[in-house]
Amino acid sequence: MSFESLGLNEPLLRAIRSEGYTTPTDIQRQAIPPVLEGRDMLGCAQTGTGKTAAFALPVLHRLLENKPTGPAPEQADDNTQKYAKRGRNGRPPRHHGPRKPIRALVLTPTRELAAQVLESFETYGRHTGLNATVVFGGVKQGPQTAALRRGVDVLVATPGRLLDLHNQGELDISRVEVFVLDEADRMLDMGFAPDIKRITAEIPSKRQTLFFSATMPKEIQKLADALLHHPVKVTIAAQNSAADTVKQGIYFVERPNKIALLQDLLSDPTMHKTLVFSRTKRGADRIAKRLNASGIPADSIHGDKSQAARTRALDRFKSGKTWVLVGSDVASRGLDVDDISHVINFDLPGDGETYVHRIGRTGRAGATGDAISFCDGEERALLRDIERTIGKNIDVLEHALATGQATKRSRASHPLAATAPTRGDNAGGGNGNSGGNGGGNRPKRNRNSGGHNGNGDGNGNGNGGGSGKPKTKAAARRRRAKRNRSRFAGQPGAGAGTGASAN
Repeated sequence: MSFESLGLNEPLLRAIRSEGYTTPTDIQRQAIPPVLEGRDMLGCAQTGTGKTAAFALPVLHRLLENKPTGPAPEQADDNTQKYAKRGRNGRPPRHHGPRKPIRALVLTPTRELAAQVLESFETYGRHTGLNATVVFGGVKQGPQTAALRRGVDVLVATPGRLLDLHNQGELDISRVEVFVLDEADRMLDMGFAPDIKRITAEIPSKRQTLFFSATMPKEIQKLADALLHHPVKVTIAAQNSAADTVKQGIYFVERPNKIALLQDLLSDPTMHKTLVFSRTKRGADRIAKRLNASGIPADSIHGDKSQAARTRALDRFKSGKTWVLVGSDVASRGLDVDDISHVINFDLPGDGETYVHRIGRTGRAGATGDAISFCDGEERALLRDIERTIGKNIDVLEHALATGQATKRSRASHPLAATAPTRGDNAGGGNGNSGGNGGGNRPKRNRNSGGHNGNGDGNGNGNGGGSGKPKTKAAARRRRAKRNRSRFAGQPGAGAGTGASAN
């Protein structure tokens, strides 16, 4: 099937050809025809499937084919004055004449995604005469309001800034014909549900609604049921599954060794464009700082950065000036960068769905990619949740800095894997090394270590040197929990009796 067979008009086909696209993706083949017919759409597709074009192309087509509807210019002017009464401090906006109506509204959860969606509309609509703009927070609103006063056909927005400008009387969404909610699951995760309800109350009830979500939990389905009218449902690939083009692997490594392992992996020249995920914003900054200090060009990107700093970091990464972009989960959705070679989870995410969307930044558009994760002792439960979500075990990779095999699974080879024995293999004996990851350097009190002195047998089995009877029930529970974790993990020397085998 070709784009021509989908029924798109010639200006759009010309733009598609100039971009080098010839064959639509699965979601584009299934979504574009019903959207062209004016049907509501409920789309569930993983990242990297061409979802943005699946709604941008038919929306542009419909705006071209259908003349603007709504009040006459005189009425539009009265409507503008009505909204002007809501202005800040009672002052109306500077523009008082009739404006071109906003005919299509696209809501996105993040600034980065909003900017990339706008880029798609501008790319595909370059020959249509339709214009689009974007509004989001974190930057001065002056240029955004100036664009709105000139009139736009398509508005891409984040919920907060959209409501701010609407309350100031700077925009009118009462004549929207097509409403697109992109990354709806992420919207709810970020707490935008009340904003979505306020926005949908301001747009016409008679409209076409396109609802896209990468996952479809119950709360998302409930929201979709409230917004959509007899929608066409399109589901691409299994929900919560990782793309087949992404090769996954995991290193079991203690937290203090994570940065050294990351630096060693990034010394491989094949990691020319690597996206690293940190659990926290401060952690992302710290990782980028350590990488730069070691001679590896890196930037960080997260919600606490100004929009200018985020845009600059993204541009440097796209252009190749930096090899590594370190981000929090704000970057895991909607980050559209070509040819990302590797994704590294420095910290495992809190749920399997986020993991899928993190690693979905690589292996896109038919290309292959690598997703590497680091897992320390406190992240084992997160790993189990991830593996349940994706329906398979992740291959364990070897490295000199890794702590060893934590489950009874076969290891996988990796180009950067080292054959040197791991820490646990050297434990015990007369070298005075810790029996594993149990903290032989800084033995805890009785509740954790069972005594300060322990013996390692070289196979990771340690015996506590003291009775270490816990003094409270809480201490006993903590001790049992630690022993159970060690038993599950199978880490060398991770038992209750880890300690220094100095003899």
